[in-house]
Amino acid sequence: MTTDKKKTDAPAPAWKRLFAKGEKGEPEKGEPKIRIRKETTERYQPPKWGLWMLQGFVLVFFCTFVSRFWFLQMHLGADFARQAQENHWRQERISAPRGRIFDVKGRVLADNRTAYGLSLVRDDIKDLPATLAQVSQWTGVPLEQVQERYRQSKNKVKSFEPLLLVTDLDYSLVVRIESELYAWPGLEVVVLTKRSYPEQNLFAHILGYVAEANEAELAKDPELAMGDLVGKSGIEYTLDKRLRGRKGLYDIEVDASGHMLGQVLKEEPQHGEELRLSIDRDIQQACLNALSGEAGSVIVMEPDTGKLRAIVTTPSYDNNLFAAGISQRDWDALRNNPRFPLQNRVIQSTYPPGSVWKLMMAACFLENGVSPHDPVVCSGGIRLGKNVIHCWKRSGHGGQDMLHSIVNSCDVYYYRMAERVGIDVIAPFAKACGFGRPTGIDLPHEKSGLMPSREWKSRRFKRGWGRGDTYNASIGQGYVLATPLQIAVYVSALLNGGDLLKPLLVDTEPRTVTGRVPAKRSTLEFIVNAMRRTVNGGTAKSVRRSDADMGGKTGTAQAVRLRSRGRALSWKERDHAWIATWGHKNDKTYVVVVMVEHGGGGGKVAGPVARKVYDYLFRNPEYTVAAKPQPDTPFVGPPLPPAMERARQREQEKVRHRHQLPR
Repeated sequence: MTTDKKKTDAPAPAWKRLFAKGEKGEPEKGEPKIRIRKETTERYQPPKWGLWMLQGFVLVFFCTFVSRFWFLQMHLGADFARQAQENHWRQERISAPRGRIFDVKGRVLADNRTAYGLSLVRDDIKDLPATLAQVSQWTGVPLEQVQERYRQSKNKVKSFEPLLLVTDLDYSLVVRIESELYAWPGLEVVVLTKRSYPEQNLFAHILGYVAEANEAELAKDPELAMGDLVGKSGIEYTLDKRLRGRKGLYDIEVDASGHMLGQVLKEEPQHGEELRLSIDRDIQQACLNALSGEAGSVIVMEPDTGKLRAIVTTPSYDNNLFAAGISQRDWDALRNNPRFPLQNRVIQSTYPPGSVWKLMMAACFLENGVSPHDPVVCSGGIRLGKNVIHCWKRSGHGGQDMLHSIVNSCDVYYYRMAERVGIDVIAPFAKACGFGRPTGIDLPHEKSGLMPSREWKSRRFKRGWGRGDTYNASIGQGYVLATPLQIAVYVSALLNGGDLLKPLLVDTEPRTVTGRVPAKRSTLEFIVNAMRRTVNGGTAKSVRRSDADMGGKTGTAQAVRLRSRGRALSWKERDHAWIATWGHKNDKTYVVVVMVEHGGGGGKVAGPVARKVYDYLFRNPEYTVAAKPQPDTPFVGPPLPPAMERARQREQEKVRHRHQLPR
C-alpha cells in the first residue's frame, strides 16, 4: 500500500503542469518560473491550406464518383440491361432446305437427300490427337486431311459448338460409329442435307453443282456460315440466292460459360425457290443419243419465245462427284481428259463458224446495197498477190447469185462481195446481230466470241488489216469466232422477225429481247427461203423430210492452218462440223444447231445428228401440237411456200370456227 501511495503522490512532470494551468500557469513551489511567449505557441499551429486541399480533393472525388455512377446507372442503364440479356441469350441460324429443280414436265433434276456427318465439340474432348486419329480410323479419311480440316475450322466455330470434320458418311458406318461413341466424349453424329442429281451427266453442264462455301465466299456473303452449301457452277451458281432460301433463327439460352440451357424457335427457315426449267428431259436425252459419243453440242430452241428445250454438250461428267466431295483421283481424271468434259461447249467453246456464217453475211450484203441478182463467177479461187485463195470446190461453181451462193455455199461469191462492202461495214453489222457479245443466258462463264475489225487487229497484232483478212472473215474463218448458242439466237431472229432473244432456261421467265437484227423483213425472208432451198437441193439435204417444212445451212470450219499430206489426220487436225437448221410442223417451229468438234464435213457429220433430233421431235405428237390461236397474235415461224401457207390458213379457219374465235 505504501508503494502505491508514493506513486500516487509523486509530482506530475513539469510540461504537464505547465500546459494544464493555461497560458499563464503558475509554477508550483520550488519550481523555476518559466515564461512562454505567445508568438512561440502560434508558430507550431498546422497550416490551414493543406486541410483545404484535402477537403477539396475529397469533394471532387465524391462528385466525380456520383456523376459517373449516375451516368452509368441512369443514362446507360437500359443499354447494359439489354447487353446482359443478350449475354444470357444468343442466336443461332437454321439452314434452309435448298430449292429443287425440275424439267418442264415436273421431273426432278436436282434434289436434296439426308446425309450424316461426324463432328466434335472441343470443350468436351479429353485427348484431341487421339480423337482425330480415331475419326481417321473410322472413316478411312487420311489423318492429315482430318487434321487440316480441324485447323481450318477451329477459329470459325466456338469451342462449345460442333465442328464438322467428315461429311456424307455411309449409314452402315454411322451405325458402327454410334456403337462406339460412348468411349469418345465430344464426338457426335450430325444429320446433314446434301444435293443429289438423279440424271447425272445428262444435265451436268446446265445444273452445275454445289459444294461447301470457301473462305472467299464466306467473307463476301455475311449470310453464309461454315459448312453451308453454295452453287459453284451452272444454274446452281447463277441462281444460287433464289435456290438457297432464307435461314431460320433459334434463340438459345446459355449459362455464364456459354453452354446451352435451352432453345426457342424464333424464325422458321424458308425453303429455297423451286425452279422449273424450260428443258425437256426426253428431248435432252434424244440429243445426247444423236451425238453418239462425239465431242460437240446440240441446241434445241423455240424461236418465238427464246426457250431452250435442250442444250447438250459432250463429253460430260457426273455432277454428283462434286456434290459428295470429289476425290483427287476423279478430279485428275476429269482435268486431264483431252476432250475436256468439264467445258460447256454450248457457251464456253468458241469456234470458226465456217459457212454457217454466210447467213449473216448475206443479210449484211442485202442491207448494204448488194442486189441478190448480182452475179459472181466462181472458177475455184481468187488470186491474192502470188497466192490463190480457194473455194471449197476447187473446180468452181460457175456463175452464182446470192441465193445459189447460199445453196451451194460458194466461197468465192463471199470473197468478192465482202471486198466490195468492206470490213468497216461487216464488223459493226455482225456485232449488231449478236456476235462478239454474250447472249445473256443464265449460265456462268459465257464466252463472247470474236468479231475482228481493223482496230482490233491493230491493238492485238500491231499490224494493219489486209484483203486476206476480209476474205477469211467473209466465210467465217480467220479470226472470227462464235459459240453454238450465238448461232442459234441469230437463226431464231431470222424466223421471228429480227428479235435477238435471251435464251431462257427457266420456264416461267418472260420473253426478253436483247437486240434487233438491223435488216428489213424482206431480207430475213430471203435468207429463210434460201435455207429452205439449201435443204431441198443443196448442202443440207441430210435434214430434208416430207412431213415438215425444213431449212438449214451447213458449215465446215478449218481447225488448223497447215496439214500434213500423205497421212491420216489426227482428231485435233480434223475440221469442225456445223449445221444450223429450223423445222416447222403443225404451227410448231424449232431451231436446232449442231456442232461436232473435229467431226469433219458439216453435211456428212452434223447433218445426220440434226436429223435424228427432228425424228424424235416430229414423230412425237406431243411436240408438234398446234398452239391455241389468239386473235391478235401474229404467226411466228418461217415464211411458208404459197401452197403450205394456204393450207395453214384453212386449218386456222377450222380451228377458229370450232372454238368460235373472232378473226
